[in-house]
This record gives sequence, structure tokens and C-alpha cells, in this order.
Amino acid sequence: MSGRLGWSDCYGRAYQLLYDPVTLSGYHLMKTFLLGPLVYGLVAGVLLSCSAQDHPAVSDGAESDPTIRTTSGTVSATVGPEGAHVFRDIPFALPPNGDRRWQAPVAFERADAVVEPFAEPVMCPQPQSQASGQNEGKDDYLGSEDCLYLDIYAPGGQKESERWPVMVWVHGGSNLTGHKGTYDFARLAARQQVVVVVINYRLGPLGWFSHPALNGPQLDAPALANFGTLDIIEALRWTQRNITGFGGDAGNVTLFGESAGGRNVFSLLASPMADGLFHRAIAQSGHVRSVTRSQAHNAQRQYPRVSRGSWEVVEALGLDNETVSAENLRSVSAPALLKSYFELSEGHIQPAVIADGVVIPEVGLQAALAEPRYAKNIPVMAGTNRDEITLWIGLNRYFIDVSYPFSKLLPAKLRVKAPALYEFWADMRSRGWKLSAVDVPLSAMQSAGYTELYAYRYDWDEQADNYLVPFSTILGATHASEIAFIMGAPMFGEIGDYMYPDTESARKMTEVMMSAWGSFAREGAPRLPNEIDWPRYKASQPAFMTLDSGDALALSDDVPPLATLLDQVGSSQVVSELERCLLVWELLTAVGTPDYDAYSTWKSGRCAAIDAPQEQRLIREALEAEYGSVYYPE
Repeated sequence: MSGRLGWSDCYGRAYQLLYDPVTLSGYHLMKTFLLGPLVYGLVAGVLLSCSAQDHPAVSDGAESDPTIRTTSGTVSATVGPEGAHVFRDIPFALPPNGDRRWQAPVAFERADAVVEPFAEPVMCPQPQSQASGQNEGKDDYLGSEDCLYLDIYAPGGQKESERWPVMVWVHGGSNLTGHKGTYDFARLAARQQVVVVVINYRLGPLGWFSHPALNGPQLDAPALANFGTLDIIEALRWTQRNITGFGGDAGNVTLFGESAGGRNVFSLLASPMADGLFHRAIAQSGHVRSVTRSQAHNAQRQYPRVSRGSWEVVEALGLDNETVSAENLRSVSAPALLKSYFELSEGHIQPAVIADGVVIPEVGLQAALAEPRYAKNIPVMAGTNRDEITLWIGLNRYFIDVSYPFSKLLPAKLRVKAPALYEFWADMRSRGWKLSAVDVPLSAMQSAGYTELYAYRYDWDEQADNYLVPFSTILGATHASEIAFIMGAPMFGEIGDYMYPDTESARKMTEVMMSAWGSFAREGAPRLPNEIDWPRYKASQPAFMTLDSGDALALSDDVPPLATLLDQVGSSQVVSELERCLLVWELLTAVGTPDYDAYSTWKSGRCAAIDAPQEQRLIREALEAEYGSVYYPE
């Protein structure tokens, strides 16, 4: 893989060092990616001069060359890697603050303005963490509600014939963290001759929120609740209005995203409001979980497995749910709102997509994908990574031994405590993720009439191991690691030297991923460099393409159903009885639509007496007592 990431802002680079797209077992946002003190030193250096932006990126200044006129103003390009033209910080909607908080976004229209990029990254309000230079639990948060901006990467030069395909990227981060500045798609644009749009959208309780003060006292009439989803829709509308000026084809738009971004792709596939705004879709490591408006409100916790309902958030703010008004809620500062949200109990911390009856059909996300009346009948590709879950268990001291062979002032040495347990846990959980992220939604869409469906699994695991960290063992094909090959540049900053070595295998993997994604955007079908046939997905024969370098690039039909995975857990000799039940709990509840009843009835109630969430809390407490933190580093 040639080249390094050329970040233009300090937060963007720091975010590459730290990443946590999905929280499965509590509040562990933006944890360091394995090398501890070394990483923190790097992060501190990049973040010393950072501060959050809070003003619109427009002025009345003179135009510069080259320039493109848009409905948001005139934008100027810089030249990125491989000659790509890069346009940054284009506002596509007015700031969703004040009276516009918890409202549909309003298009930013000021054609006479001149768009000027910010010196600092633009991000929506999100928690502080080690990445901000602050400790977790502080009252301060990153970002501003004035955050609805997008970046554009276009091939350099002039297109002589037809316009370029367009790809709109939706970032991950559990719908809680992340921003557009983390990604550099200049190389993808240049090599595949596509225009890439990278967007921000509202996060956390500002992005997904349903409360009677906003939506009516009975929560029985359709009302807006998926504001982050609406932001993505508005960005797609902006793209339709303006992308031809960048050489893009408004009639050929591919929506693609990873993790929460993949889940948001599925949301827009189900949403009637997104009809006609995109023409192909790629969901990377997403899933199709949603909740009802009543569950999202969760008045007095009548849904005990739902945490962070709006009733609980308002109570944590010290307000009366019965008398609070929309004006009261909109006057709460963003940091206070986020604080009330994140300090609630552990559990599924990420906000759920809400079946509000407007943006998402009332039947729910998964059911809507299966209904012909909501089907868009466009080409769709979905996939996961072979070792999704290692991004979290690879940091967890329950699985990982940490030693200091030289000094605690130097990076630690990481080793897997019980390799058989680690491998089994990662395999079961990652296979379960694939079922929720690929087979469940694609099978639903096939039943709705979709015909051009494609499935993949990313398998590349040839990281550069060293004395301190066996990357290929601890991480392998972990969550989000495929993004670097689609971009053509390593992620995770300086750690990318280890994660993505400049080897023939890595260069071939870049070609595989770019070719598949680029051809899908152009033609609606993924093509591979070696012309291996990639057949369409069929629920009756759920084969998928394994994306890897060399001979491992091939079609596979290794898709055991959930019942088989649960049987394997039930008979495994590498897990204790408690570990067995915890693994069953995670398979049934962590990703996708949770099935709590199935846990209590599994194997004739074998785990019914084990309160898995309570046991997870006890394990966390024990690890914190012994090590000071569940995860390495603290």
C-alpha cells in the first residue's frame, strides 16, 4: 500500500489513532488501539493545539481558482494525493441548534457565499475521551451543533465523456462518535475515477430522540425521531442538487458506510424519504436493529433491557417528564444533554434507530426491508470482517495478558492468555455479527424483490507482528480494518505502519477492495482483479466472497445458522459454564435485534439462572479492582 495519510487537521489524525465504532458492553469510547503509552504520546502531540469549531464556514470574500459554484456557495479545491481535488467543509444544512434542534435539517442555501475550510475538524457533539486530552467522565465534550458539513474528493483533470459515479460515505462510531475528517478518499477517487462525498450527521441523543414534549403525549402519532438519519437524507439531497458541478453523475450515487454507517445505510434502504436519492448501496459491518417510539421513550423503564430512553435522559437532567416543554429541552446545553445520556447505566449505549412512522416505517427496520412496498430494488452489497469482535476483546484484560519487559514508561507486551478461548470467542461472535449484518437483511431484501444482492467477508490478516504485539493474532481481520484498503491509505496514524505494512500482499488487497467498490459504483456489480465470478446472494444458498489477497480470494458457503453457532457454544470444551452463558447472551443480544427470551429458554433454561448483564458487571468490577481498568490501557 503506497503513501501515508495526509491529514490536514489534528483531530482527524488523532482519531486515526483511536477508534471505537460500536460499544457492546458499556461505556468504552475511543479506546487506544493496542500500544498504550506509545499511542497516547502520539495523540497528545497531535491534540495540543486543537479546539472545537462552532461557526459556519462561509464568508463574503473573493473567489479563488479553481472554484465550483454550489447552492451553499463557491468552493475551492486543494490538490490531494494522486492529484485528486479535495473540497472541505461545505455546509449542506443550517446549524441544527436552538429551535432547529430535534427538527428536520433545513438546507443551507447561500449561493453568493464563499466556503472557507476550517482550521480545526468539524464534528457533531460527542464525548470527551483520551483522544481529546481529557479523562473520561469530564463535563466537557467535543464538537458543536453547527456540524452539518461535507467534504468532496474528485478525480483531478477533466472528464471527457460521461460523468463520474458518485459515492457518499457515512462514517461509523456507534452513532455516538466520529466525523468526516477521519477519512481521506483522495486515492479512491483518483484510481477508480469516482467522486466521493463524506458527510457529518447528528449523533447520540441529538441524532435519535423521541419524547412526548417533542412528539405528542401519547407517542401514537407519527413524529420525527431519527434526526441523524434525516441529516444523511439532506446530504443526499444536496448531492443531487450540486454534484454535477464536481463532475459527478447525480443518476448514479452509491451510498456506503461502515459499522453504524452500515446500519444507517440499511435505514435509508428502508426509508421512503430516501427514495430516488441513491442508486446503489454498500453496508459494511452494519445491522438492522430498531426500537418503537415507546421503547425509545421508555417511560419509567417499562422496558428494562432498553437503556438511555428519553424519559431517563430527561430525568437525569433534573427535569420533570410530565411538565417539561420542547422549549425547555431545546434550551439545555449540548454538553449537559450528553452528560445526562452517558452517565446512565451500562448496556447498549448506542442510540437505536426508531420506527417513527415517518423516516423509518412503524413495522421496524428489519421488517421494512422485507416489505415490497418499501423496496428500492437497487443493487446492494453487504459484508462483515472475519474477526469483527477482536477490536474489543483484543483490548480486554480478561483475554489479554499485559507485561512490561523493559519499563512501564515504555510500551507493554501483549499476549493472548488462552488462545483457544480467544479464537473460539472471536469466531462465534464474529459469525453471529455476520448473520445480523449480512444474511438477515439480505434475505429480507430478497423476499421484498431485490435481485442484485452481493455478500462478502473481509479476511485479510497479514499485519506486521512484532515483539510487543502480535497484530495478526490479536486483531486479524478486525472491525473497520477494511476501510484502509478502500481508501488506499493506512488508518490509525503511526500505528498503521504495523497494521498495514507496505507489502505485496497489502498492495494486492488495496487493488481487491478498490476494484470491488469502484466497479460496484460504476456497474452495480462488484468485479475482482482476477475476474473470479461473484454470484448474487441467495437466501437458500447464502454464499459470500472472501476478500483476501492471493489464493484466499474465493467464494465460500460457510454460513452456519445461529442455531448451529449456539449448539457449538453449548458443546464447547474451551469455555466455562459462565463463559458459555455470557457468549450465548452476546450472540442473542449484542448485535442486531436482541432476543432476550431466547436466552432464558436456551437449552431448556441452561442459562436462565445466570443474569448475564449482572455477571458482566461483576467481571468488569473485578478487572478494575485488579488492573485499574477493564481495558488496556486505562
